[in-house]
Amino acid sequence: MGQLGTKDPQASDVHYVQALVAPDTIGPMPEETMLAFAQHGTVEGELSGDGGDAEKTLAEFAKAGVDVDELAAILQREVAASFSASWNNLMNSIAAKSVVLGQSEKRA
Repeated sequence: MGQLGTKDPQASDVHYVQALVAPDTIGPMPEETMLAFAQHGTVEGELSGDGGDAEKTLAEFAKAGVDVDELAAILQREVAASFSASWNNLMNSIAAKSVVLGQSEKRA
């Protein structure tokens, strides 16, 4: 899933939103996550515009045997598929509602 909803039931329902706050960014999230953040989320800092210690962290992953490039490719494919599915669901919902609205206009 490419959204900022929490998948781990042990984690806070706003964990990823709080952890991924960054300037000039937009991140999709489920409505329930957005409402939870509005209710009890906090912004305690934000990601560094220069990536912070990301390069060091990725180097540590690689040292531990993680193929960072392959992991990135997998994540990109999964996120793209998730966004595509969400977009298709949105378009189908709009089309279905348009049909219903068109039918109600014909009755009026």
